[in-house]
Amino acid sequence: MSQNVLRLDNITMQFGGVVAVDNLSLEVNEGEIVALIGPNGAGKTTAFNTITGVYEPTNGQVSFMGEPIVRNHPQGKMKQNYKGKEAGKFVQMPVLDPTPDRITKLGMARTFQNIRLWKSQTVFDNVLIAKHMLRTSNVFSATFCLNRKEEAQHREEVMELLRIVGLEDVKDELATSLPYGKQRRLEIARALATHPKLLMLDEPAAGMNPQETNELTEFIGRIRDEFHMTILLIEHHMDLVMDISDRIYVIDFGELIATGTPEEIQNNQRVIDAYLGVEEDA
Repeated sequence: MSQNVLRLDNITMQFGGVVAVDNLSLEVNEGEIVALIGPNGAGKTTAFNTITGVYEPTNGQVSFMGEPIVRNHPQGKMKQNYKGKEAGKFVQMPVLDPTPDRITKLGMARTFQNIRLWKSQTVFDNVLIAKHMLRTSNVFSATFCLNRKEEAQHREEVMELLRIVGLEDVKDELATSLPYGKQRRLEIARALATHPKLLMLDEPAAGMNPQETNELTEFIGRIRDEFHMTILLIEHHMDLVMDISDRIYVIDFGELIATGTPEEIQNNQRVIDAYLGVEEDA
């Protein structure tokens, strides 16, 4: 039986009086590609941000590799203003609020809706910088160049990674000089450089033309197979989602409205209504 890599229990993210994510529970198992979809403004990126420590959820728990890593419950003024469900479920448990870098070190890496590359750095250096999180050197060893072996190993790993993702020939070019599709590949390569157990992709096909999207679909599948990777993605390109996903979760106004295989989701009337709207009675 596949190991549970990621699990969300009753995650709610409330900003003032607005509930952006409402009592969301989901799970991602080892080796799966799972998609989180929904109309614009449904709360998908907010959910990603609570998983990765960018936001502290108002309520709920995130578990990674079977261990709770994020947990909170309504506190202070939010006790009275809370509009979500399960307000008392986690009250007796300690709050867990790690920073994004600590979550990355646990084995979770992500990309962003808007590409975030170091513009003044080369393709090679963008990936190498990500490797610094894995370094064991300190000020003393760096000062006296005692970490040369580790540095050399990281450089070799970066070159191998660039070869795998098809960017070896542009390693010395500035990241921003690459075509859009290759910039997306570079961002994914940088995430892979941290040796994640879970790769989270936030709209990886955003801004791509149909050919680039098809190439990305194949690329993501190859990442799963070659790196034995588990992937959770947000995406609006339904062809990509339906072609590559093992399972799909659908949210609307922050609330989970459906889960199932691509075929089940395609035929779910509530999902169709959420995307196309419900015709009002005359």
